[in-house]
Amino acid sequence: METAHDQVEWDTSSSANRRGVLIAGLIIAMLFGALDQTIVGTAMPRIVGELGGLSLLTWVTTAYMLTATTVVPITGKLADLMGRKVIYVAGLTIFVIGSALCGAAQNMIELILFRGFQGIGGGMMMPMAMIIIGDLFEGKQRAKWQGIFGAIFGLSSVIGPQLGGWLVDALNWRWVFYINLPIGILAAILIAIGLRGPRSSTSVQLDWAGMVTMVLGVVSLLLALSLGGKEYEWTSWQILGLFALGLVSLILFAFVEARAAEPIFPIRLFRNRTFTIINSIGFLMSVGMFGSIMFVPLFMQGVTGVSASASGTVMTPMMITMIVGSVLGGQLVYKIGMRVQMALGMLIMAGGFVLLSTMDIHTSAFTASVYMVILGLGMGLVMPLLTLALQESFPRSERGVVTSSSQFFRQIGGTFGMTVLGVVMNAQSSETLNEKMAPLLQHLPGEMASRLSSMMQGDAQSLYNSLLNPAMLTKLPPTFVDVLKTSLVDSLHSVFLFGLIFVLLGAVCTLFMGRIQLADHKPKQAQAE
Repeated sequence: METAHDQVEWDTSSSANRRGVLIAGLIIAMLFGALDQTIVGTAMPRIVGELGGLSLLTWVTTAYMLTATTVVPITGKLADLMGRKVIYVAGLTIFVIGSALCGAAQNMIELILFRGFQGIGGGMMMPMAMIIIGDLFEGKQRAKWQGIFGAIFGLSSVIGPQLGGWLVDALNWRWVFYINLPIGILAAILIAIGLRGPRSSTSVQLDWAGMVTMVLGVVSLLLALSLGGKEYEWTSWQILGLFALGLVSLILFAFVEARAAEPIFPIRLFRNRTFTIINSIGFLMSVGMFGSIMFVPLFMQGVTGVSASASGTVMTPMMITMIVGSVLGGQLVYKIGMRVQMALGMLIMAGGFVLLSTMDIHTSAFTASVYMVILGLGMGLVMPLLTLALQESFPRSERGVVTSSSQFFRQIGGTFGMTVLGVVMNAQSSETLNEKMAPLLQHLPGEMASRLSSMMQGDAQSLYNSLLNPAMLTKLPPTFVDVLKTSLVDSLHSVFLFGLIFVLLGAVCTLFMGRIQLADHKPKQAQAE
């Protein structure tokens, strides 16, 4: 079947000015799409203060994550079928409208619903920049620009909290969303000008059955992973029901895709070794990466006693070296090869996890920063290659779906990592605290001892909240605080070592990559000039 995408004449053979306009639009759209999540996180205390609904706080993030993750693979296929321009501009439009609605929300329920709608646009935007860069450039230019765009994504994690704090303090929390309107409109205009659509249209056969079963399966599994152990027990009928619904839906999805004329996510791709191995590496890397991002600030605040803002600065060196590693990785791959660089990056990440597992109550913020620098360098070397390897291995007609698959599996890996490592943390905390704290409970007032004992059996991690509250610390006996800190350290050691296992599995996967031939062509624009 001939698709609209096959008829597109890309602007690599057009004027340099038009291509520059397009790249500017891509950079603006990607930066602010990535910034949105970190900016919103900074504004959440003010949002809750005005709208109330503290119990619904996590759903503001969960709603966005659910829709954004689910729509990514659908976006890639639609981009292959209908063309890049119409899908990207549609995603930007939805994102801008969703941002306006979020800024106008009058209560928490409205904000959650509007965030879910905004997430549809965000999920459509995320893979499109990488897809279009893959179309615009070839060879070394493609590797360079994939590294640059990977660095832009990392940059959002560095400047997002500061920008969010400034917007909230200087204006109000609604401008965290309203700021997306002029920027999103500008990006849409630039992309519409710089990116040509198809010259003629053909009938597009959409895989509606595949979309429905995939959305139902992915949303069910993500909800189970997000709510399990928090809102509901893992063995509750709600969580088990969600897992069952997700599994059945994905089985039906595989059945439907095997018979669809234009499957939204072709199952046959998994028979391709490069596709399977690269996405496995991305999944495993994300498990470890999100594990470190989630737990290092807890260590810094709970053990070393630094403030919440200072613990955030511990993460900044990691993000900076990830940016540097992404840019350098796009150049280095042509000197040492795809498989060597991928393995090197995963092993450097593994070294970072080993170092994190050695931290104790005497570890300084500087030492933790050095460890995070090492971890960030490894991530930076790997991340741009995950997209580059797939784009170099598949034809243009499938570039959208394979590029979006990389983003999809990394997001699923992040959700899985936060869930699994959180379970490890809670289980180890419960065991350690029961062992070390039980003898101390008899010296505390009866009501407090009973409450602490109940927490140790259920949500052991919640005990560490007292380490994050200076007022609470002054009320606790020093021996009790020491036990809490040593228990937190022991539990985090287990988390980092468990994350290390996933990173090492990712390193092992690089041995099975095979040789990926990297094209060494200049872009058509340069050839014409």
